[in-house]
Amino acid sequence: MKLLKFNAGRLVPALEEPPVEVSLEDWRANPQAHAGATALKISNAAPLDDIAGDLSGFSVVILAFPGFKDGRAYSQARLLRERFGYTGEVRACGEILRDQIFFMARCGFDAFEFSGADADSAAAALKDFSHFYQAAADGTAPVWRRRLARAAAA
Repeated sequence: MKLLKFNAGRLVPALEEPPVEVSLEDWRANPQAHAGATALKISNAAPLDDIAGDLSGFSVVILAFPGFKDGRAYSQARLLRERFGYTGEVRACGEILRDQIFFMARCGFDAFEFSGADADSAAAALKDFSHFYQAAADGTAPVWRRRLARAAAA
């Protein structure tokens, strides 16, 4: 397993100690028993609305991708960033492919757990596109907004 994180706009291997993880189910069953947990692992089928108030107690939220065709965690990442204002690390784990990294980053992921050969080429995925046509959780202005700003300044 290889963990890559964003650092100054680049993906680099993580060097710090791994967080103490607890699954959402275990935490809900007995939060006091998991008071030392710093990472909350959430399945992609879990609704986030009822845990939004508790997210500040975790420095890492780990969202699961059980299969590369199942994209529900993309929506969860956007909800964490845009609706709930979560500023901690949002990590993708499970079946992650190099081709998904760019879009995961746009949705709010800033760390990725890899188990295959794609880990070595993952950093290059962030350079696949230079302009965007839609707004996203990463805060990058879409090209149409930049064009409007340029026209207004002229």
